[in-house]
Amino acid sequence: DNGTSCVPSSSSEFPEGFFTPQERKDGGIVIYFLIILYMFLAVSIVCDDYFLPSLEIISECLGLSQDVAGATFMAAGSSAPELVTAFLGVFVTKGDIGVSTILGSAVYNLLGICAACGLFSSVVSRLSCWPLFRDCLAYTVSVVAVLAMISDNRIYWYESASLLFIYGCYILVLCFDIKVNQYIMKKCSPCCTCFAKAMEENTEQQPLVGWREDSGPLIRPQSRKDSGIFQDELDYSQLSTSLHGFDEISKDHPSVFTMPEADMKRILWVLSLPITTLLYLTIPDCRRQFWRNWFMVTFLFSAAWISAMTYVLVWMITIVGETLGVPESIMGLTLLAAGTSVPDTVASVLVAQKGNGDMAMSNIVGSNVFDMLCLGIPWFIKTAFINTSGPIEVNSSGLTYTAISLICSVVFIFLAVHLNGWKIDKKLGAICLVLYLVFTVVSILYELGIIGNNPTRVCGN
Repeated sequence: DNGTSCVPSSSSEFPEGFFTPQERKDGGIVIYFLIILYMFLAVSIVCDDYFLPSLEIISECLGLSQDVAGATFMAAGSSAPELVTAFLGVFVTKGDIGVSTILGSAVYNLLGICAACGLFSSVVSRLSCWPLFRDCLAYTVSVVAVLAMISDNRIYWYESASLLFIYGCYILVLCFDIKVNQYIMKKCSPCCTCFAKAMEENTEQQPLVGWREDSGPLIRPQSRKDSGIFQDELDYSQLSTSLHGFDEISKDHPSVFTMPEADMKRILWVLSLPITTLLYLTIPDCRRQFWRNWFMVTFLFSAAWISAMTYVLVWMITIVGETLGVPESIMGLTLLAAGTSVPDTVASVLVAQKGNGDMAMSNIVGSNVFDMLCLGIPWFIKTAFINTSGPIEVNSSGLTYTAISLICSVVFIFLAVHLNGWKIDKKLGAICLVLYLVFTVVSILYELGIIGNNPTRVCGN
């Protein structure tokens, strides 16, 4: 009915579980918890051993700065689950799961992942002003565009095409990032202290993970004053850094089946042996010399595995929440939002631990920009090529609160980083965690109808 705010149950988007509801209550839910923990471990392995190393080699070949790499390839790969979800929502389930998942988890992507980077990283990472400003501006524009499109509950082909155009402009800006950065800094430095400070210090771009100052310069430091992102191949011929810190590219990486020395790591190694073997047999390890030129295959296959693991993870979380009686609104805003963002969280925390703050933050915000594209691609394909007779119908209930929360989260993250001295540390992590909890509580109260006038119920209940 048009007058009733009704959303489908989350469990309706997944297959039936392998236990009945009564069996789950009698102890079978423990199995689901074990699968959830194992999926977390599996995602961390595929990110650490395959996804991030392939990203590094792609960055080498294209000469990308770490923030541009984080906003493009890293964001696209770690957001593969959202892209799959969007296609399922448009072509399979015919529901609003894509819109609700992407827009509903956006606040977690910004505040929750930033909190994890600050709290779980022992390294204080310095941040540059321009990359964060650039990505936050792009995200704000894309959010406003999406919200304007779904305000009338209909998506037309030209609206979805405009979303693709916005993302194309974003990529174009990234292609000329250093020149755009130089121009903006020159124009804004009189009125913006962070830009002025960057101009004075002639801030050098941070190298990829694995850079160690005490070992001597392994590559020519490139300033953001230098011309262009895409450099001559010769400039990168001596690159010998790695996401895993080994010093010489000619030295082959140890086998994934090498048992670690520490007792706790040995236990995790034994537990992860099945997934390690499966990944070894299905993904070429581009850290090894034999597979080094297969880095794009590694990137694509690891992104596919990340999507599959995230699907299983969210499926298990949904069943656990249903068994424990957690309301659908709370599930969507907390557990499911965090579950779909596991790859972004793991990837961002891993690079933040290596001191690459710009790459971590660009992945956080850039993933959200890519998520908007995730909505635009299936919408455009369906409206322009499959069902050209009419628009796609979507549910835009709660649009006002969604708009306010998304825009406020972008503003808060920028202000929090600025007030914290442009660094990622435990203080920033704590601030983002508090902000995320506040947003979550207010969102839950809104969804339950305690505040506002838009109570949401599960269809059929």
